[in-house]
Amino acid sequence: MKRSMINACIREFEEMLREYRFALPPFLSFTPEEWTQKGHEYDEIRDNALGWDITDYGEGHFEKKGLSLITLRNGNVHNDKYTKCYAEKIIMLREGQLSPNHFHWNKMEDIINRGGGNLIFRLWNATKDGELADTDVLISKDGRSYYAKAGEDIILTPGESLTLYPYCYHEFIIQPGGGKSLIGEVSKCNDDNTDNHFLEAQGRFPSIEEDEPPYRLLCTEYPTARD
Repeated sequence: MKRSMINACIREFEEMLREYRFALPPFLSFTPEEWTQKGHEYDEIRDNALGWDITDYGEGHFEKKGLSLITLRNGNVHNDKYTKCYAEKIIMLREGQLSPNHFHWNKMEDIINRGGGNLIFRLWNATKDGELADTDVLISKDGRSYYAKAGEDIILTPGESLTLYPYCYHEFIIQPGGGKSLIGEVSKCNDDNTDNHFLEAQGRFPSIEEDEPPYRLLCTEYPTARD
């Protein structure tokens, strides 16, 4: 994924957040140069991968399979230094992009359509060997519980949310004609390096071609703390 594409996507995301009056914490505006001057007071951001996360899942087809995320807060499942048991993300999804089919080993999450186009979710239960089960799926949508057929379209209009449990495969797109959508995620704390299981094996973070300087650093790129 070219750095110029990542930079443009971050600027587009910032503009969308301004449009929706969703204010970001100050660290998300730090330049790469400013990060080189930050000390250990920002270790929580570094250690828990808070910040910008633009991914094409390592496949180089961002317009078709990709996602733009910001992790605003997170705990840490690997040590007890950070005691937060919750996480929050804000996400931008463009029309035509797919968030590919996956489940989480441990994370339970609520996905909220914060505005823009309608979202189409498709859910499946996972079998013991990690395949798609042809069984009805329990849907928990804003306090209403019911069962749907495996892979059936579940529509989230702005303001609606869906609870996703561990071992529940899910993929989502924007309903055609919807443009793009601002999506919230509230969940248990998690590590994206270890908690995602994709139906088709793929990466989680992009390989970057440096065709211009970075506008913002991604959550995987922070320099070590200045002493």
